[in-house]
Amino acid sequence: MTLKAFSYRFYPTAQQESLLRRTLGCARLVYNRALAARTEAWYKDQKRVGYAETSSMLTEGQKTEELDFLNEVSCVPLQQCLRHLQTAYTNFFDGRAKYPNFKKKHNGGSVEFTKSAFRFKDGQVYLAKCAEALPIRWSRMLPIGCRPSTITVKLSPSGRWSVSLLVDTQIEALPPSGDRVGIDLGITSLLALSTREKIANPKGFKAKYHKLRRAQKSLSRKQKGSNNRHKARLKVAKIHQEIADARLDNLHKLTTRLVRENQTIAVENLAVKNLVKNTKIALAISDASWGELVRQLEYKCDWYGRTLILIDRWFPSSKRCFECGHIVENMPLNVRQWSCPNCGAHHDRDINAAKNILAADARRVSLWSDRKTGTE
Repeated sequence: MTLKAFSYRFYPTAQQESLLRRTLGCARLVYNRALAARTEAWYKDQKRVGYAETSSMLTEGQKTEELDFLNEVSCVPLQQCLRHLQTAYTNFFDGRAKYPNFKKKHNGGSVEFTKSAFRFKDGQVYLAKCAEALPIRWSRMLPIGCRPSTITVKLSPSGRWSVSLLVDTQIEALPPSGDRVGIDLGITSLLALSTREKIANPKGFKAKYHKLRRAQKSLSRKQKGSNNRHKARLKVAKIHQEIADARLDNLHKLTTRLVRENQTIAVENLAVKNLVKNTKIALAISDASWGELVRQLEYKCDWYGRTLILIDRWFPSSKRCFECGHIVENMPLNVRQWSCPNCGAHHDRDINAAKNILAADARRVSLWSDRKTGTE
């Protein structure tokens, strides 16, 4: 059994939207107060405050007149946001993330409902303190016999409401395939495959750049706090949403195709966070979304019984000749075609890199087999 989330858009009634916005606001307030309390306790007394202490603070706060309005919404999302804060601190102390930030109203937000705070009846979702079912646009049905264990309601900065239902389901593996492919990530071409195929980079941000620039200039001229500024901010957020939707749609179609066609996929394990520090190519790398592409390959390969091999980022895939193995000393990014000084073979930089990545995977598997049998 595998945990899988199904996301849908929904269009709440006026009463539902009012309740959900109050829930988002209360969750944001509780999160920010808990973060402030934990930060202050550390800097003043060098004391660590955990989830249990912040949960007690919430319980005591709900009894006061100042925070009495917190009782108007379900208490489950408020407790869940404290658990999320605890996870954020755990990731920070383990070196996986930066220090938690305060949540902002204009960034939308999300709240999580566990089983005690919702009902799933006759294929409809009923949230706590909400009499009517959420008017969800069911673009696809849940697997038969599956019931959601957690429901997350999200409001995007563009004003879009969506709901995510987490279910435990059985995913059937795809039929075995004898094909293997190496992938070289790029900017001009989003992907270069070892099969000599190049997949174009749609460059979604560049396509919307001029529209976004005009909207942002219009936003900068509006007076802060005015209704016109709020309208202009929504226009900017909707353009960003269009860019993100187009990028995500393209990546899902591409990764699904690769997983269906190939039994083994080899790709470089790039440090994207370090690469975007180069200001000249940071925008292009972010628009290509290499990290999201590899993330999708990872979980889809796990779902459908495929093998994903991550090649070491220091492997010289571009500078190594696929024919003879010669490694050139220097190869600037503007060199897209080159000839091997050792054997004279002419290479397309990206295709050669993809072939080397696939060959590195095969060599690693071969060495592992030799060690296991004791023949090396």
